[in-house]
Amino acid sequence: MEILKMLGTKKTLLGLVLGQFLSLLITSTGFSSSELARRGINAPTSQSFANYVLLAVVYGTIVIYRKEGLKAKWYYYVLLGIVDVEANFLVVKAYQYTSLTSVMLLDCWTIPCVIFLTWFFLKTNYRLKKFIGVAVCVAGLVMVVFSDVHASDRTAGSNPVKGDLLVIAGSILYAVSNVSEEFLVTNADRVELMAMLGLFGAIISACQISILERQELHSIHWSAGAVFPFIGFALAMFLFYSFVPILLKHSGSTMLNLSLLSSDMWAVVIRIFAYHQKVDWIYFIAFAAVTAGLVIYSWGSGEEDRHNGQVAEDTNEQSNAMDEEASIGNRVQGFIAGSSKPGDGKHDSTPSALQGMVASNKNIRRDKQGNTSQ
Repeated sequence: MEILKMLGTKKTLLGLVLGQFLSLLITSTGFSSSELARRGINAPTSQSFANYVLLAVVYGTIVIYRKEGLKAKWYYYVLLGIVDVEANFLVVKAYQYTSLTSVMLLDCWTIPCVIFLTWFFLKTNYRLKKFIGVAVCVAGLVMVVFSDVHASDRTAGSNPVKGDLLVIAGSILYAVSNVSEEFLVTNADRVELMAMLGLFGAIISACQISILERQELHSIHWSAGAVFPFIGFALAMFLFYSFVPILLKHSGSTMLNLSLLSSDMWAVVIRIFAYHQKVDWIYFIAFAAVTAGLVIYSWGSGEEDRHNGQVAEDTNEQSNAMDEEASIGNRVQGFIAGSSKPGDGKHDSTPSALQGMVASNKNIRRDKQGNTSQ
């Protein structure tokens, strides 16, 4: 009953549902990338370029229509664009040097990085149940990885050390990007964030494409089979980037990264129903583990928010009461200071009257506090 009550909170449901929607989008981008790789196309920056252009055009139009100034410094968005573009590039590049298993495992390094960054910079408090939820989610992913190791995946790769370092570097950049977006979407504006990230991401991607992928693009035979995966990847990434700030604002960076762990599970579901492939039974246990981890991590989020809000409200009431008492005290002192000489008969009763006023005010305040606690 308590679980149903917890799941019924609007914030928890939004976090879980939106997180899985984003996970499905990431799964679709993975299938698009796999199709491009199957055709011998290796242009990770070019794949992301169309997404940044869409973000700049759609959200940039809204920003221009508003005719408002930026709520955050423009150079923050430049740095975020660099971090985001390079994070995507490094992780995709790592597949050329190390195994799929290593990439999937080391990519989980994003989660502890996000937890540390949000704790250190955003002052996010994590209770024990949060860490338990993270551990259960990661355990589920590890089960998927070890159950899906095929013969081709057991090879170490051409340069496993280099590939592993690329994944770790990309994971750290992903964490920096997620936490930065969480900060900007909370303190600035979601539409502005998407517009500026799209603008500078497109500029940085274009520069990188001209340097690293120009020859690759010239060698591509642009048939329908090559164009459609590019379009599918761009649309899925556009939707992903559009909804990520919403989840960041409501549930935070850690919830986002935990939700994305289930993308491998959705890939299995697609393999079963779309390609009629058989999978190991351990996949279903792993899927249940990731789902349980997400629920544990979200457990009581609504109650914590209400508790924090009540604490803040009580603090404001106490502050207002102190200000009111200080104001009365100042009036009392001013009244006494402005009175006639001591011993003047018509002012002899003034201190007693004022003390009665203060006592009456304290009684009223105590009554208010008693009613609030009830």
